[in-house]
Amino acid sequence: ILIHEETAATDKAPAMPLETAVAMSQGQIGYWLTQAINNAFTKKNKRAKVATVISQVVVDKNDSAFKNPTKPIGQFYSEKEAKALAKQQAANESAEAARQRVAEFEAAVDELRSIHKVCDISVDWNNVREPGLKALSGRILKGDTDAYLEAVELAGAFDDLVEYGSEFEVGTDDPDVLEVEFVINSEETIPEKVLSLTETGKLSEKQMSATMHYELLQDYVCSTMLRIARDSFALLPVKKVVVHASDIVVNTATGNDEQQTYVSAVFDRAAFDNINFERIDPSDTVGSFKCNMDFKKTKGFKPVEKMEV
Repeated sequence: ILIHEETAATDKAPAMPLETAVAMSQGQIGYWLTQAINNAFTKKNKRAKVATVISQVVVDKNDSAFKNPTKPIGQFYSEKEAKALAKQQAANESAEAARQRVAEFEAAVDELRSIHKVCDISVDWNNVREPGLKALSGRILKGDTDAYLEAVELAGAFDDLVEYGSEFEVGTDDPDVLEVEFVINSEETIPEKVLSLTETGKLSEKQMSATMHYELLQDYVCSTMLRIARDSFALLPVKKVVVHASDIVVNTATGNDEQQTYVSAVFDRAAFDNINFERIDPSDTVGSFKCNMDFKKTKGFKPVEKMEV
């Protein structure tokens, strides 16, 4: 199998590594044995079931057998052929590593634009079963805003968004409204470089353009705002969710860090029920609601006032 893999390998269908070829050999030989033994039992009218089990062996890297290996594996090569093959394998591995890094970069960028596409499961406070939340159900249904905040903490409503570098503050004194502020942390979230493949398959790393950076930042911020609203509507019986997106910036006049609001929007439940979140542009969707957002593709966000209900 190893020889077949090496001779039949192409750029689109590279040879399997040695450990995979060994497992394939085990399965192939096991299949032959299983068929032969089953056929033998059948001829003798005996009922029996034969199975093949693929095994794994723990090998000690300090085993003395490695000091003087005696069993060759695969083809034999001249020194010239071996060097050429090693060079080609190194090039193939380098190309695969480059493809993997580009794929990871593209997936990360797509994820920043798609945060809104998933949300938490809706809670039916009349039939909630989770013990912790069930204890709050009566107060939630009566519009106790303190219970709202307890539910947000208990359910970990925005915990899965922390991986994007966001920090959250939640508050309300109105049973119909939840207010959430999150810190963008753009320096930790938006990549600095763009990864791509050259025509020869090599990795190219270039500084992300200002325009691409700001457009990706806007999509990330708006996608996160939509996700916050979706999770809030899923957890609590509120009619509106107010979301503020802010960031920590340096005040060049004082040299001190300040938190400034860059996007603020009011989302209502009725409108959310009519949105197909799989197909939207998050920035366009946020802009369709009541919001304060001053954004330019070449300059990014400018500070805005917070929305009030």
